[in-house]
Amino acid sequence: MSDTIFSKIIRREIPADIVYESDEVLAFRDLNPQAPVHVLFIPKRELATLNDAGQTDALLLGQLLLAAADYARREGFAEQGYRTVVNCNEDGGQTVFYLHVHLLAGRRMHWPPG
Repeated sequence: MSDTIFSKIIRREIPADIVYESDEVLAFRDLNPQAPVHVLFIPKRELATLNDAGQTDALLLGQLLLAAADYARREGFAEQGYRTVVNCNEDGGQTVFYLHVHLLAGRRMHWPPG
């Protein structure tokens, strides 16, 4: 596993405000939130970008989105609404090269996002 901040969080080498965990997925609050609720969902198995995922990763990708939806329901904002985002590579806004899903909620989202 690489030494990204996310791999260190998985290994519990650095602290994080973990809000969700399963055998395959870990989620924690973003340190630089862009909304009142900003949680990152990461696979426990490393993938650098969405481009690195293949057919054998389809279940894992689905588990990331289902974990986000489950969290939104449990926290009570699923019906009001939320946004999930996956950035891919630099022009896509990815700054940590470890696949992750942003869940943003707690305010009205606008389009286009910018």
